[in-house]
Amino acid sequence: MPITVLVLGLTLLTGCAIDKGTALAEDFERDWTGTPDVANIGTTKNNTLPFRGASTGTLTLKDGTSTDRVTQLAGEMRDYVARHNKITGRITADGVTFTVVADEERTGQVLALWRAMTTDSQMTAADIHDAPRKEATDRWRIEVAAVDATSALTVFKDMLAEGDRYRPLAGVTVLKIKSPGLLVETDFHDSYPTAAIDAYEAVLAQYAVVRATVRRDPVSGSAVTIVVADSADRDHAGELARGAAPNLGSAIKVTSDNSD
Repeated sequence: MPITVLVLGLTLLTGCAIDKGTALAEDFERDWTGTPDVANIGTTKNNTLPFRGASTGTLTLKDGTSTDRVTQLAGEMRDYVARHNKITGRITADGVTFTVVADEERTGQVLALWRAMTTDSQMTAADIHDAPRKEATDRWRIEVAAVDATSALTVFKDMLAEGDRYRPLAGVTVLKIKSPGLLVETDFHDSYPTAAIDAYEAVLAQYAVVRATVRRDPVSGSAVTIVVADSADRDHAGELARGAAPNLGSAIKVTSDNSD
């Protein structure tokens, strides 16, 4: 009988936290409800095992929230996630969503990136997410929606290679940019895909490109698919691409818009 009472008592005492992720999501909503300038609070929950789990909470700020206020809320969120290490805190402001981490320097870098993004007319939306791996604990995953293919490539280069609008984040950056006509992302090793970009630009310099993708590939690092206009010489376009990036070999595919 005492054993039965003990088990029943344990269930009653901890029953509300059996679904840990759900409990954390409820905590986040309760803790941030009523915060000035917050238009919406969204949460996700991950109940991995009984009494174990995690949650992500996102504050969507009201339109017109000032930069100073966003910075202030990011500081408050940084303190919050430092105290609640099973909760990922995120903020959405001016079309950009970013994760706030406990480290002050990293959060400062993300805020600087957010400010630069919100003044860049080449993009329409973005997401900056903390994405650590065992071998790279300081790692970010960034996804951007750009207005067109030219803007997508310009922003991609600006963030990783050639530009001066964006200050690079410390650590590793995994970047993917989508636009009408182009999808481009870092290679399988989270690096700038030099050869793949060279192949794309070699074709673009001579032919109209309808759409193209530069994707990570576990074998070649990057794979390139280019669709040229009907009027283009598809075979010559393929020669241009392979000549600019001979090491990619079969990872380069060039077709025309009227191909089956």
